[in-house]
Amino acid sequence: MKKLSLKYSSLSITLCLSLAITGCSATKAPDTNTPPKTVGKTVKIGILPIEDNLPFYVAEKDGLYAKEGVQVELVSFASALERDTALQAGQIDGEVADLVAVALLKKIGTDVKIASIGLGATPKEGRFAILSSPKSTIKDLAGLKGATLGISQNSIIDYVSDQILLDKGIMLNEVNKMSIPKMPVRLDMLLSDQINAACLPDPLASLAQAKGAHLIIDDTYRNISQTVFLFRTESIQENPEGIKAAVRVYGLAGQALSNNPDQYRSLFLEKAQVPADLKDSYQTPTFSKLQLPTEEEISSVMKWMVEKKLIPQAYGYQDLVDSSLRGE
Repeated sequence: MKKLSLKYSSLSITLCLSLAITGCSATKAPDTNTPPKTVGKTVKIGILPIEDNLPFYVAEKDGLYAKEGVQVELVSFASALERDTALQAGQIDGEVADLVAVALLKKIGTDVKIASIGLGATPKEGRFAILSSPKSTIKDLAGLKGATLGISQNSIIDYVSDQILLDKGIMLNEVNKMSIPKMPVRLDMLLSDQINAACLPDPLASLAQAKGAHLIIDDTYRNISQTVFLFRTESIQENPEGIKAAVRVYGLAGQALSNNPDQYRSLFLEKAQVPADLKDSYQTPTFSKLQLPTEEEISSVMKWMVEKKLIPQAYGYQDLVDSSLRGE
């Protein structure tokens, strides 16, 4: 019996030593794969089938929302008008729009704040271009004098067109601007020579070029326009941590996309609805790190909107931005 007792005593010591070495004692090793605790309430973001919204889909594909502990619901819309109406009604919390849209939302009583630039931190992000029709003899801006330029009135397209013309010494009253709000219609009218020229964003500008339109100028020579990630102020107040996490994920996904564009090529072609004619040639967009538009960029848009009588007075920089949403 004594020998048996010693045997079990030795076995017990061996097991204890083994447990101590492997760490399988009373203290359990932390599970590094456990996702963080969900913060805040679900963040609802309105999206359109445009390249500016691609980071939302990248985040969804890579599971970044769960990794950052935030619940995000992507709500699809067919038009910016429908999306903005939903934002006004409080059916969504945020969206990617432009600075003109931000000021107009505030004008009608929907207070919003910009969290970061979407595309447009550099001049080559989010290109706009002025093109002449395939049969037109117009090959430069001087040729636009007396010609018809298709735009969308009182929009970011209108702003970009004015800035380009003024930058290059063309008086605005020397060009006949025609408002054609629907971009596919504007593209068709350009390609069928119903208008002399048009201002279009990519990928439609690239598509117009591929179909024979002549590139007169684009806005990559200086940073004229930006899209911005914005939220209702009421949503920020009710769910600050959730919205901060959603902004953080947008930035992380944008960087993942920029670092490995080929990895997300098929996702981009699908979600941004890139025209079939461009699927082999059109480049996957890259996104800069999260940052706010500059005071100068916002001031320029506000000045233009006041001159156009779109807003009674310019909104100040702090009226439009919230740097805390990026964790500052």
